[in-house]
Amino acid sequence: MLLCGPSGSGKSLLAARSGLPVLRLDDFYKEGDDPTLPLVAGSSDIDWDHPDSWDADTAIAAIVDLCRTGRTKIPVYDISLSARTGEESVEVGRTPLFIAEGIFAAEIVTRCRDLGVLADALCLSRGPVRTFRRRFLRDLREGRKSVPFLLRRGWRLMRAERSIVARQTALGAHACDKDEALGRLASAAAGRRPAAASASQG
Repeated sequence: MLLCGPSGSGKSLLAARSGLPVLRLDDFYKEGDDPTLPLVAGSSDIDWDHPDSWDADTAIAAIVDLCRTGRTKIPVYDISLSARTGEESVEVGRTPLFIAEGIFAAEIVTRCRDLGVLADALCLSRGPVRTFRRRFLRDLREGRKSVPFLLRRGWRLMRAERSIVARQTALGAHACDKDEALGRLASAAAGRRPAAASASQG
């Protein structure tokens, strides 16, 4: 199950509430010294909201491992340092479903479907102003980046939120609020395919 949505839309909280195993796709960010990192247009800021700041191939390999063997190893990523600080093992056991959540989850919908490891893909949306507030307070509390950076990023993302949701739905995710998302998660966990669902497990 892929769960995407704008940064701050409540993906991690919803995934935790579902009771299902969770794979954090944020752990697959590239490191801050990677020369392929994209920049915000007209700025020296790294664009951490661009798909090129993320290692899709390694994330997909981890998803496939979990679907086929029930375990995998993933990097441990510290967002405040923009660096991988270690590695950890993730196990989902025999559960038929787990959630892979992150802002770039929609980028891998087609590849996961083609590999036969997609149960459903959801895009959580709560509205630009509410998302801005949740994102800023979370990032400030966790010390993710400097306050000026958080404000610049937050303002940019608030203005772009509708286009972000539109892109993610165009990539194959179903836009919904948290109540519908929890309902579709419960249906998938029970083996019932939502009307717009895709393939098998994961």
